[in-house]
Amino acid sequence: MSNQIEKHDSGSIRIANEVVKIIAGLAATEIEGVAGMSGGVVDGITELLMKKNLSKGVKVELGEKQIAVDLFLVIEYGAKIPETAYLVQDNVKRAIESMTGMEVVEINVHIQGVEFKTDEFAEVKTY
Repeated sequence: MSNQIEKHDSGSIRIANEVVKIIAGLAATEIEGVAGMSGGVVDGITELLMKKNLSKGVKVELGEKQIAVDLFLVIEYGAKIPETAYLVQDNVKRAIESMTGMEVVEINVHIQGVEFKTDEFAEVKTY
């Protein structure tokens, strides 16, 4: 699905939902304390998605000139959740607005799990 944002004499500009999802996912994972995107909860275990699947932890709603975003994140153990979530919201809003020219009216951050790192592997816990 795509969204028309501007119409000119020479044609129109359309941005696919997937493009906005990737922008949001990249901007979210740039923030310290974000372990990755969450692809959902399967049998009580959160699927941690790394950089190649960033759009899977993002839901977008595109209007004519506005965008609403839902982000599903896994946070690193020890990160301050409210502070990290605020930084994610700010970075995602800035990235989407600067790249698309559209207004971001809402960014909802859903913390799906916590990543605990040990010397051998990373374990994700959900509650």
